Amino acid sequence: MPNDDTAILTKSDMSPSWDWTRPIAAPGSMSVDFEERVDFDRLRRYRVARTRWALQNSELGAMLCFDNNNIRYITGSVIGEWSRDKICRYALFTGNSEPYLWDFGSAATHHRLFAPWLDPDRCKAGMLGLRGSVAEEAGLFKQAAEEIKQLLQVEGVADMPLGVDICEPPMLFALQAVGLEVRDGQQTMLDARQIKSMDEIVLLNQSAAIVDGAYQGIAEALKPGARENQMVALANKLLYENGSDDVEAINAVSGERCSPHPHNFTDRMYRPGDQAFFDVIQSYVGYRTCYYRTLNVGLATSAQHDAYRRAREWIDVAIDMVRPGVTTDKIAAQWPEAPEFGFANEMEAFGLQFGHGIGLALHERPIISRLVSFENPFEIQEGMVFALETYCPAADGNGAARIEEEVVVTPDGCRVITLFPAQDLFIANEY
Repeated sequence: MPNDDTAILTKSDMSPSWDWTRPIAAPGSMSVDFEERVDFDRLRRYRVARTRWALQNSELGAMLCFDNNNIRYITGSVIGEWSRDKICRYALFTGNSEPYLWDFGSAATHHRLFAPWLDPDRCKAGMLGLRGSVAEEAGLFKQAAEEIKQLLQVEGVADMPLGVDICEPPMLFALQAVGLEVRDGQQTMLDARQIKSMDEIVLLNQSAAIVDGAYQGIAEALKPGARENQMVALANKLLYENGSDDVEAINAVSGERCSPHPHNFTDRMYRPGDQAFFDVIQSYVGYRTCYYRTLNVGLATSAQHDAYRRAREWIDVAIDMVRPGVTTDKIAAQWPEAPEFGFANEMEAFGLQFGHGIGLALHERPIISRLVSFENPFEIQEGMVFALETYCPAADGNGAARIEEEVVVTPDGCRVITLFPAQDLFIANEY
């Protein structure tokens, strides 16, 4: 049943509360009775407390969430990757009481049976438009908006602005039609999510450990005659076998496809001396990785080694700067301007020299880039987890180096949790 203690914001609720002299754990996926691993009840309490804190520090009376990451953060519920782009689930949280959850058909009944931390009276079946497949004229948006307003009146916050993260336009119009003032609520949810508890950090570390293993499999299989899509298939198999619950995407880029970065994979066959980079985007218990590595096939040219050395220098100088109190513009300033690595401007080069928060979503706070950080600097805080990425094309046009490290911000610096070897260019199956 819901825990009344979540209404009280204690120090343990609101901080990572960790002895940083100890290593960050990467435990197995099972719960056991002989050592402490992830405490999921504590994790859920923390996330609700953070959301309550963020609401209290905003002008909003409630949050209405359609973003599956926010729904999971508030309710501890998920029904699979297929729902990620349907905008068919939603949750309402006022901060005065436990959340309401509207789920897809029978999933609501399932939650009443198997999610005892949720109030069963607040686990409802709901349906809206399925991205326009159900017309506005069917009346589901109007019905939902009226129910939400009634609940806000019961909670005593109907006269305050309602934060909404994402929604279909007819839902926005329906909320306005019943007299609700709708504002951007995604910023409030990002306020809540930007500082991770130690349970979240352990889950992020374990998620990275799964990818460590996937890269070992890729390194062993990366030979002439293999193809990019085969490496993607192999990585998917290894990830799911080792506990991943969602492989969102895997970039596999090689040879002449490396520059400019296309952000996808094909059926291209690897050849001796190819430079190949990968990005593994997946999640473990919802917590994601964004984890690039560059590996050469059998051998490497001096130009490829040089590109890798420069990309490594750029990422190392960024890692060295990470600590509480540093602002993101100071890190972005350490990276090369777009023309220095072959792009006309920072918009075209966006995402190549880059940093981004990571958690239940792939992109959280902070965002670090020459495109946005100078005008909108953001202060780094203990307990943030984010990824740093760099990119450098080879001078002879034969490939490019791409490196990414995920870091946990500690009181006096940071710890890297992406551990597959990357200090030097990795030569797979060297001749």
